Amino acid sequence: MKQNIGQKVALYPTPATVVGTIDAEGKVNFMLLAHIGIVSHSKILISMHSVHQSDKAIQATKKFSINMIDESFVAQADYTGTVSGAKVDKSGLFEYHLGDAGTPVIEKSPLVMECEVIDTYVIDGFNNYICNILNTYVEEEMIDDKGKPDYEKLKPVLFEMPTYKYLRTGEVIGDCVKMGKAYAAQAGL
Repeated sequence: MKQNIGQKVALYPTPATVVGTIDAEGKVNFMLLAHIGIVSHSKILISMHSVHQSDKAIQATKKFSINMIDESFVAQADYTGTVSGAKVDKSGLFEYHLGDAGTPVIEKSPLVMECEVIDTYVIDGFNNYICNILNTYVEEEMIDDKGKPDYEKLKPVLFEMPTYKYLRTGEVIGDCVKMGKAYAAQAGL
């Protein structure tokens, strides 16, 4: 029997990422972010409270990077979410270079997307940025034979909000579409 636990956002876990920004004065900042999602095949969304330094930088420049986290630097990434960029200079926390769009690309991150804001929606004090992906960088050994990211090798860290825990990604359990077709054939549909 299911129990009603109230009005809870229960769509976690989501990928844990570090957003890299450069403000109008040229200062780099990093911030942990797991409020991230896909809104179409070519657009993504990030949601960030307006009090953050990173939000101010995005407002000013309309660009940022999304750096996927893996287990090798999850504690370092977590730290970026525990201190404010207004009080602590986080620009030296990671080795990085500027990508083709001019945003900070963390060297340790196995996959990085440089993004440009195309629209903003404000909800409950959060700026929700809909973005174009300008560039995607993937470690060569983590690209499959079709030129796509291999998530079994990337092993992104996931975050779930109710208990504030990080989770490992698992093994592949099946092929999308093939599983459904096999089910339909077995069920006589």
